[in-house]
Amino acid sequence: MMFNYSKETEFLSLPGLTQLQTRKMREHLAYCKAHSPFYKDKLKDIDPETFTLDNIGALPFTTKDDIVENQDTFLACTEKDFRDIVFTSGTTGEPCRFIYTQNDLERNAYNEERCFCTAGVNAEDRILLTCTLDRCFIAGMAYYMGGMKTGASVLRNGLSSIESHLWIIRKVRPTVIVGIASFLVKLAELAQRENVSLDHIRCLICVGEPIKDEKFVLNGIGSRLQQFYPHAELFATYASTEITTGFSECSCHCGGHQPADLAYLEIIDENGNTVPPGQPGEVVVTPFGITGMPLIRFRTGDISFMLSEPCRCGRNTPRLGPILGRKKHLLKYKGTSIYPQVIFNTLTAIPGIDNYYVVAYGEDLSDSIEVVISTTDPALTPESVQRQLSVTCRARIPVVIRDTAEVAAMVFGSSRKPQHFFDKRGE
Repeated sequence: MMFNYSKETEFLSLPGLTQLQTRKMREHLAYCKAHSPFYKDKLKDIDPETFTLDNIGALPFTTKDDIVENQDTFLACTEKDFRDIVFTSGTTGEPCRFIYTQNDLERNAYNEERCFCTAGVNAEDRILLTCTLDRCFIAGMAYYMGGMKTGASVLRNGLSSIESHLWIIRKVRPTVIVGIASFLVKLAELAQRENVSLDHIRCLICVGEPIKDEKFVLNGIGSRLQQFYPHAELFATYASTEITTGFSECSCHCGGHQPADLAYLEIIDENGNTVPPGQPGEVVVTPFGITGMPLIRFRTGDISFMLSEPCRCGRNTPRLGPILGRKKHLLKYKGTSIYPQVIFNTLTAIPGIDNYYVVAYGEDLSDSIEVVISTTDPALTPESVQRQLSVTCRARIPVVIRDTAEVAAMVFGSSRKPQHFFDKRGE
């Protein structure tokens, strides 16, 4: 397949979008039916040539458990076509293996090129990558290939020490940084202590963590980023290894645009039915154009909402709102339903909290929650944090303060991503 960036694709009319997505879906279903052992039987009653998007409910859902339990039958290519073998992060369970063909790698590069261009990155930029390019993860490699396609110079420092990133900032003065939001905060705090200016950084591509709430207002961590990088425009993104597709904000900052030629987006309720625009539900993505391990209607487990009205930027593509939480992480605490992300947003907005994590215990219909923090402010007390949590969560949640190194070891010790939630319910 050919993957060439064109602004015409970005700004198609609504009829044009429907025509494009219908064609891409038909091609995708035909490929899955012909090449994927997992989908061959599931699609036996589907005619790809006449399929319309109105019949999306007739297609099977795919879950992460399906992939874990049937990894070999998801393969839609032969071993001679393997070019890269990667694994998901495993932050929510068993890591999944994914196979990329040469086509899939080129698709990845094109996807990230689109995301960078949507955020206004161009050939004059210098992009610092703070996400890993090794350990069988795909994200850093995808950002590197996509950044190169924009014509920008790319600094692939990866998941190195925070001091090495600061050294590069001093020496090379990057204009764009790609990284997990909480890490970019830590980097800025070090820069402040070392008196290193960040004024030349004009763009932050924030990955892996939400930086906004459901009203598109910067949450605690987003607000801190804006404070530390005063001349940078913040862009929220959403992606995963499974969907191999990025939803990136434009300069209007009101949701991540669906790349119409690469994916079809749905939001569903508990029963698998599509919910109206603006209503929260589970994010479901069908990624087009993949030849190694193609997926149909992948249930991400993430909770968000879709906006369907045209964006002020002129794009007509649906937009994905901020991630509100993960379906499996929803907590029932003293009669209140709470997503851990709400707790995270509150904690990151409290000055003096250095790091944090949340532990959930319990069985059946009642959960217990403990919030563990470390702090750089000796005056900060568990009671003061608890009071602020009670405002946003409508419940008094126990808070304890522990040693900085101990909390950091929990947060950064088991994954390439910071892990702020530990679910021990049912153990």
